[in-house]
Amino acid sequence: MIKDWLQNATVRRFLILLLFCLVLFSMGSMLHMILLLFLVTYVMNRLQHFITEKLNRLFPVNYKVVVILLYLIVIAAIVLGISRYSPRIVDQVVQLTNEIMKFLDTADGDNFASKIAGYLQSFDIKNYTNDALKYIFALSKWLEFILLVIILSLFFLLQKREISKFTSKFKTSKIGWFYNEVAYLGDKFVSSFGKVIEAQLLIAVFNTALTILGLWILGFPYLFALTILVFMLSLVPVAGVIISLIPLCLIGYQLGGLQLSVIVIIMIIIIHALETYFLNPKLMAHKTKLPMFYTFIVLILSQHFLGIWGLIIGIPIFVFLLDILDVNKMEKTEEPIRVETKL
Repeated sequence: MIKDWLQNATVRRFLILLLFCLVLFSMGSMLHMILLLFLVTYVMNRLQHFITEKLNRLFPVNYKVVVILLYLIVIAAIVLGISRYSPRIVDQVVQLTNEIMKFLDTADGDNFASKIAGYLQSFDIKNYTNDALKYIFALSKWLEFILLVIILSLFFLLQKREISKFTSKFKTSKIGWFYNEVAYLGDKFVSSFGKVIEAQLLIAVFNTALTILGLWILGFPYLFALTILVFMLSLVPVAGVIISLIPLCLIGYQLGGLQLSVIVIIMIIIIHALETYFLNPKLMAHKTKLPMFYTFIVLILSQHFLGIWGLIIGIPIFVFLLDILDVNKMEKTEEPIRVETKL
């Protein structure tokens, strides 16, 4: 009976998936490196494909040349950012955090401000801001970690054909059945998880660019710190937009009172509407249609088990699980007729 049960493809796949999850969680702090390595490799691979395809229309180019140039640009940007802009960013983050703390502590003279401060203090905002400062000051310790991820990602992309050729030898080995199941899960993971992450990154860049442009026009200070804040929160689906409104509205209230805070809220609503109705259908070859209730539940659970990473990868992991279960959660936005015929 157990043998027949294990021969079921669905049972085997979920047991293998469970095994991988246990292995990943047993790695502890290395899980952060694996997640970041996948994200960097996936994004850089997509960029390499896009650039190589465009250049090949003009003249033939080896993909390895494009990969090396991309990583040289990334390394140069990191070095430039650390040497020239990191002190300003850290200084602005500290000032921004102090301004938020000051607002929470000295809002007694204004009835409206005191109510808002009391509401925010009920969520223990001070502890969150202190944690954010700890992460900012620990960024220097992450440099070695980030460089290791970049080197591993570079080697993988430069030898991806050789790696694929060598890995395919397991298909005819004694564990060929295991290889087939892992290959199936890997294809599903890249096609669902990878595409959703890619869309989240592009949407975050779009939201950050428009938001910072609007804040610059409104005369906001701390633009370096706010750029990082808005970008990181834009990676969190739905909830990130709501959370980002808190510091933006607090700064707006200190600069121009309630009127400027309302203008900031209207600006964020307009940007979010542009993202929802124009950007999402264009960027996402597939569109996740999760009810907001499911979205928040997934974010809460993933943050509990995975911490900050859970807020970023919780929804893509959930989409991947739905894809494994063959749940109709992803619909082609450009080819609705083809999807209906498949159903």
